[in-house]
Amino acid sequence: MIFQEKQKFTQWWLWTILLGVLAVVIFAIYRQLVLNEPFGDNPMSDSGLIIFAVLLLALCALFGFIHLDTRIDKTHVKFTFIPFLKKSVEWKNIKSARVVDYGTVGGWGIKHSKDYGTVYATGGDMGLAIAMQNGDKFVIGTQKESELRTFLDRENFTAITRN
Repeated sequence: MIFQEKQKFTQWWLWTILLGVLAVVIFAIYRQLVLNEPFGDNPMSDSGLIIFAVLLLALCALFGFIHLDTRIDKTHVKFTFIPFLKKSVEWKNIKSARVVDYGTVGGWGIKHSKDYGTVYATGGDMGLAIAMQNGDKFVIGTQKESELRTFLDRENFTAITRN
């Protein structure tokens, strides 16, 4: 058996903000560069508007590109947080693994938690908390909590504890 999950930043409010700001910047560029009318009481320079639009487009592309892929089988826990990280650990090196509610830890992405170590998440507050034999700890976020629990139970990985 294999557990697989691919997650992206799909929060409607995030995309509403990003695309809303982008729409305003595109309107400002149209107004200043095409209609030759300043946008606002204290307009940004034309080059400043273009640079801001390019950076905003790059940010939108980054959020569209980022994804968290998880693959768990009988021998490994593998995950990739593209484009930042690729990690694979063998079950024999894992001291404990359990599905936890880690909270939002101040947002999503790659965060640090006092209790769980590094948290890798694109949304939600549930994840697989792993403690390694060497003392390292991390959490892989999941949107498929029940499927993950079922997989871990079926494969006898639930609440593994090794000394």
